[in-house]
Amino acid sequence: MSNLHHLAAYEIAARIKSGSLTARDVVATSLARVEKLNPAVNAFIEITATRALARAEQIDAQIAAGGDPGPLAGVPFAAKNLFDVAGVTTVAGSFIERGKPAAESDGFGVAAMERAGAICVGTLNMDEYAYGFTTENSHYGPSRNPHDLTRSAGGSSGGSGAAVAAGLVPLTLGTDTNGSIRVPSSNNGIWGIKPTYGRLSRAGGVMFVPSLDHVGPFARTVADLALAYEAMQGEDKADPAQTWRGMQPVSPLLGQGLDGLRIARLGGHFRRGGMTEVQEAADRVCATLDAVAEVELPLAAAGRAAAFLITAAEGANQHLDDLRTRAMDFEPLTRDRLIAGAMLPAQWYVHAQRVRCLYQAQAKALFQNWDILIAPATPAPAMPLGQTMLEADGQMVPLRPSFGVYTQPISAIGLPVIAAPIQGACGHMPLGVQLIAAPWAEDKLFRVAAFLEQSGLCSSPVAPGFA
Repeated sequence: MSNLHHLAAYEIAARIKSGSLTARDVVATSLARVEKLNPAVNAFIEITATRALARAEQIDAQIAAGGDPGPLAGVPFAAKNLFDVAGVTTVAGSFIERGKPAAESDGFGVAAMERAGAICVGTLNMDEYAYGFTTENSHYGPSRNPHDLTRSAGGSSGGSGAAVAAGLVPLTLGTDTNGSIRVPSSNNGIWGIKPTYGRLSRAGGVMFVPSLDHVGPFARTVADLALAYEAMQGEDKADPAQTWRGMQPVSPLLGQGLDGLRIARLGGHFRRGGMTEVQEAADRVCATLDAVAEVELPLAAAGRAAAFLITAAEGANQHLDDLRTRAMDFEPLTRDRLIAGAMLPAQWYVHAQRVRCLYQAQAKALFQNWDILIAPATPAPAMPLGQTMLEADGQMVPLRPSFGVYTQPISAIGLPVIAAPIQGACGHMPLGVQLIAAPWAEDKLFRVAAFLEQSGLCSSPVAPGFA
């Protein structure tokens, strides 16, 4: 059992179903590894050991009786602590939520994973209320990058990224408003998917910006990412933004190759503002995919600006009562931005939505000619904890918002993205590259991701210090 953390989720499930492993032993091993190693990375905030072991015994009994618990039978996973987990207070990285009652039931994503046989072993650290890109949280401490413990794990789903990269669990759940799945994926060298806006239900938890929020999983293999993505699908009328189009199986597509896919590199905005190694990583992906064309989204920067305003206004609206009555209980890095968002003129928000619509139409036209667009995920590898500024195009800019320079224009219009990891792309640190598709075309993303994994360019082993 000592090498269990190297196994993919699909391998764990297969062994449990065959009887060569028990779900109880797998969960117990995972919990022991979390207890031993989590102090180094600070990924977990809550550990749900009693619940997890009880569920594992149910899985084992079901298999012994000849039943099939599902494609993720007995696989441990954990969720960003803004997802409701029954019996746990959903704190969303905050101090303010601590006094609230524990959740009475699992949120949709957590419940869907458990229906597929996966077992929730805890909840994960994050930027307060998902407003940040570094998971430097003064309430719970920073999540640390398993590739270099002096560096950030990214954010806002930093705990989700660090837990997978350190091999604490093979799967985690996160959210992405402006890049909060893709930034930790890039910083930690793992796979992550931000699906089409409205594809997966967000019900059951503390979300951030209603018109921009997405949920999705992290994993160390494309096959595991596909299984988690499939498990999280399902119609849910509790999320008014969900547009249910039926199940989209992607696992059968992973070996189909690239035939018929039109792939191009995004230039313009996506060629600026990042380190040389970042651009080289995207170019390496393009070379592997034989993608020679370069195209532009001229309104990308304007779309990003619109997303900033929408984020500030809607994010602040979620917390107005607490801003009025207990502002000093907010994380200092969050409080000022929420107050500023509460003071934005209404016409700014309305104009931002108009710009967003124009930009969305531009992207729709581009996808008439292309199936997949390639772009960097972050402007740099994970930065040292405590660093506040980043050099971009010869200028010093604030680090935290700048880590969304390439992700924010994409989530602003709800496009699906898989973040593909390239190990050692910047010294000893990994980098991620965005694979971007038209809305509802996640199937094409998985085909490209599988091709890149099979080529050997993109992979996600357990971080060396935790192997």
